Amino acid sequence: MDTQTIRNALADGGTYLGIELGSTRIKAVLIDRSHNQIASGGHTWENRYEDGKWTYSLDDIWTGIRDCFAQLLQDVNDKYGVKLERVGAMGVSAMMHGYMPFGKNDELLVPFRTWRNTITGEASEKLTKLFGFNIPQRWSVAHLYQAILNKEPHVCDIRFLTTLAGYVHWQLTGEKVLGIGDASGMFPIDDATRHYDKRMMAQFDELTAQFDWKIAGILPGILPAGANAGVLTEKGARLLDPTGTLKAGVPMCPPEGDAGTGMVATNSVRPRTGNISAGTSVFAMIVLEKALKQVHAEVDMVTTPSGDPVAMVHCNNCLGDLDAWVRLLGEAGKLLGAQFDTKTLYSKLLNHAFDGGADCGGLLSYNYISGEHVTGFEEGRPLFMRTPDAAFTLANFMRTHLYSSLASLKIGMKILLEDEGAALDSITGHGGFFKDANVGLRIMAAAMGAPVTVMSTAGEGGPWGMAVLAAYMMNKQDQTLPDYLSDGVFADSQSTTADPIPEDIAGYKAFHEKYEAGLCAERKAVEVFRF
Repeated sequence: MDTQTIRNALADGGTYLGIELGSTRIKAVLIDRSHNQIASGGHTWENRYEDGKWTYSLDDIWTGIRDCFAQLLQDVNDKYGVKLERVGAMGVSAMMHGYMPFGKNDELLVPFRTWRNTITGEASEKLTKLFGFNIPQRWSVAHLYQAILNKEPHVCDIRFLTTLAGYVHWQLTGEKVLGIGDASGMFPIDDATRHYDKRMMAQFDELTAQFDWKIAGILPGILPAGANAGVLTEKGARLLDPTGTLKAGVPMCPPEGDAGTGMVATNSVRPRTGNISAGTSVFAMIVLEKALKQVHAEVDMVTTPSGDPVAMVHCNNCLGDLDAWVRLLGEAGKLLGAQFDTKTLYSKLLNHAFDGGADCGGLLSYNYISGEHVTGFEEGRPLFMRTPDAAFTLANFMRTHLYSSLASLKIGMKILLEDEGAALDSITGHGGFFKDANVGLRIMAAAMGAPVTVMSTAGEGGPWGMAVLAAYMMNKQDQTLPDYLSDGVFADSQSTTADPIPEDIAGYKAFHEKYEAGLCAERKAVEVFRF
């Protein structure tokens, strides 16, 4: 699309905006009617570890969103010489799960507890047994019940419980709603009704009869993709843009979780399709054509943004430890006077991994910055080990940390694909792990033992997927979301697929056997390495 056409679209509201609050970055993406990205903005942030919990403050949230949106405004002005006063529709997505309880005066009762917290083990275990349905530690209902078990006084005062995306949407529109995909990470969904499961809500109400609220009364309303979820109010517009440039009245689609926007961004919303999002955390999602045979603690059941059932393997840790090592090696390089940028540093180090042994030559690492529920850890300690006679080379070292980034995911995927026999026709990857497609695709294919694809749109990721959901709301006509994506958004998309190399598969298998056998060492590190 030429510059003048884009200027016209910007002037008449022919654009769609997606904002996503990820673990380390808040990003805004603006797309045109053809779903092409035309502008973006971003803000880097980090979670805090306070009073034994991972959190972001409300000030962190709004400072980050405003900075992100200001950069978007500047990008539009720099590229097209116009002010962004209106968009055709918009939506907000964010990290799923977590705990944001509000009182009668709409005050946050305790600091936001993110998905990263693994402090709800007792609640998770009891609710899973009660419901006959896996309730992971990071789910909102697990946080709520753990707070009850801990006798936290704020629980009596709860009037509304939501996720980060639901909170931001509420502040922008006044609407207490969630997209069904994000809602499915708060409380179980009934696949038949596509609403919260009534049987399980009744069971939970029996557990919490001492309170003057019922679970149905404090959860957000549920909306499917394509539904109207309110409009941007004047207050909301000023929260996003204190300069007054953005006008109120923008239609808003249902807020979604980052898992849902990842499915959209990879065209993985039909049964038998799957995607893997790999960044700070890593999760794989397979849209099911039939129910699983049994409950697995390692596999979550959530939904697509349209409400179709999805099996999800989620791991808290992925690239965080590798990033720390890359920064350390970069410091060493600069100490010696080398000149390079971050992109070059990553590219050189990660591609050098292929000069190492396929089994990492006797090196082993655990990337547990935080706990990892798939392997039963409430806390983590990044740990690197080697045998005395190991081939301790830089190539093997880098390959070890790439392998470790996916090792917990591999455990959950073995259950889903081998034990359950879930049908899967395609796997699409996205996220920071695939910034260097050559590295990300080859390592992921080795770990999964199957072909992995990265689309040309993978770099846009979640915020682009959120913008597409906003466009779907306005342009869907009678199309389902899968048809809208396949027939329109991705009709002419380009992609790259990597088939696994047999030597890599064998090497990863050998590494993973050592990884599972050595988990006892990681457990001991958590036990003894304390300050």
